[in-house]
Amino acid sequence: MTELFERELVREVVTRLFVHTDDRDWSRVRECFADKVLFDAQSLTGEAPQTVPAAFIISGWEAGLEGVQALHHQVGNFLISVQNGSADVFCYGIASHYLPNETGRNTRTFVGSYDIHLTKLSGDWKIDQFRFNLKYAEGN
Repeated sequence: MTELFERELVREVVTRLFVHTDDRDWSRVRECFADKVLFDAQSLTGEAPQTVPAAFIISGWEAGLEGVQALHHQVGNFLISVQNGSADVFCYGIASHYLPNETGRNTRTFVGSYDIHLTKLSGDWKIDQFRFNLKYAEGN
């Protein structure tokens, strides 16, 4: 039962990350991360993975999403492994960004998967590794 409970707690942290990002509640997004995170969005940005402060990730998301009128992240097909205060999560993800413009192509959709690692720190699960694996993007 303990493993099932821990897996649900891990899933909750990952889900909250995306819900709070959609809400642009950056302080609650921060609560999902460890102080330092191995961040890998190379499939989207071309930039090499690097370990950065959580605040760096959040400020980048905040600035990059500032003009977007609405956000929607949907994650699912969770595969979660928990062992000795460490958790690995794989899930599919779709992100839709809505930004009205003169072309009429108002949305941009990103489809891919995530590999996320969490560590239990002071009793709470925190994301310390985050990788997005882009399959495709379409739209404005």
